[in-house]
Amino acid sequence: MISLNFKASLDFLGAPVYNAFLERSLKAFDTLVSGSGAGNDFLGWLNLPSDMLNSSILAEIEEVKERWYKMGVDTVVSIGIGGSYLGAAAAIKALSPSFHKEGTPEEPEVLFAGNNLSEDYLYELLEYIKEKNVGVVVISKSGTTTEPAVTFRILKSYMEQRYGLERAKELIVAITDARKGALKGLSEKMGYKTFVIPDNVGGRFSVLTPVGLLPIALAGFDIKRMLEGAADMQRACAIREADNGAIQYAAVRNALYSCGKKIEILANYNPKLQLFGEWWKQLYGESEGKEGKGIFPAAVSNTTDLHSMGQFIQQAERNLMEVVLNVREAEHTVTIESSKDDSDGLNYLAGRRVEEVNANAFEGTLMAHVDGLVPNTVIEIDHLDEYSLGELFYFFEFACGVSGYLLGVNPFDQPGVEFYKKNMFKLLGKPGYQK
Repeated sequence: MISLNFKASLDFLGAPVYNAFLERSLKAFDTLVSGSGAGNDFLGWLNLPSDMLNSSILAEIEEVKERWYKMGVDTVVSIGIGGSYLGAAAAIKALSPSFHKEGTPEEPEVLFAGNNLSEDYLYELLEYIKEKNVGVVVISKSGTTTEPAVTFRILKSYMEQRYGLERAKELIVAITDARKGALKGLSEKMGYKTFVIPDNVGGRFSVLTPVGLLPIALAGFDIKRMLEGAADMQRACAIREADNGAIQYAAVRNALYSCGKKIEILANYNPKLQLFGEWWKQLYGESEGKEGKGIFPAAVSNTTDLHSMGQFIQQAERNLMEVVLNVREAEHTVTIESSKDDSDGLNYLAGRRVEEVNANAFEGTLMAHVDGLVPNTVIEIDHLDEYSLGELFYFFEFACGVSGYLLGVNPFDQPGVEFYKKNMFKLLGKPGYQK
């Protein structure tokens, strides 16, 4: 189980302030679990880990994986934007080797597209997959979201021209609405294998549905183990008590917000967690940033960003709070050797593991930031594996629901996202948007 340390934040806040927000957080917990709050038609994620473990969906995912293995698929293009790709991308980045290796039918390379409108990106993707055996996963509830829809139109044509219509149908899987939408209609017409995005699960909460699980499984990782970690966290988060970590985290961050800490930084000390920060940013930014309220979510990867953002965090305007993700155990061992001339002055580290240096950088940075009036919360996991990622995904989702209600907003809508789309459609001349 993950562990949480709020001491530095509690020292900053003081007991009276924290206890007041803890009481409010418990009430927000009640609103969430009772389904009595705004957006309560999007609470399907609450029991999702245990529901998924007891469903037939894992077997269906395994069937796709086995079929594509027999067809020699070594590269999967997953098409989606926002919550339709960030969770899977975060998990695959966290679990994969740091340096690229060629995909194989046993462990295909998973590429992500449809998350931007860069012509160069799409052209280079098409060039890259020319020598690959390709499968496509397209993820969209409606099938009309511009970025993935444009990308899928182009990739669908590519697959049909390259493989022929019949084989292309076997190499395309759609994850979409159960009953309606352009992608649902096309899937039925073409005969694509489809998975359902549940109506009551919003995109940014969908990583533990087929939206995230299928690409993660195709990349060769154990999604059952990930769901087991999430299910254990589901049970832990469901307990109404003051030492429930999700309730505490929601209370701490909102208490700090009330004290002028308007920006929350998620820091890590393992570059494999960089994309996890991107997933977290969408989860909290889209859930809480509305009605003139919200804590701005940012992310840094240390120690790299200590040499770029470190100065700002240490001495800029004191409107920052910090959450640090720490992995206790590295998966590999690299030891620093002694040098005869010691020209770099590092012989004092001879015989020590690089991870020991990293751990001391982590501790030293925490001390410096606390001294610099940046209160922090530390969240630790033992290993960077499927189980721990499942825990983290569910923990942050549950805490986000509590935190949104504590803040006084609907955590499950995103009305502001539509504004850029309307302007873009008008500029492009889409029928019905000229005015």
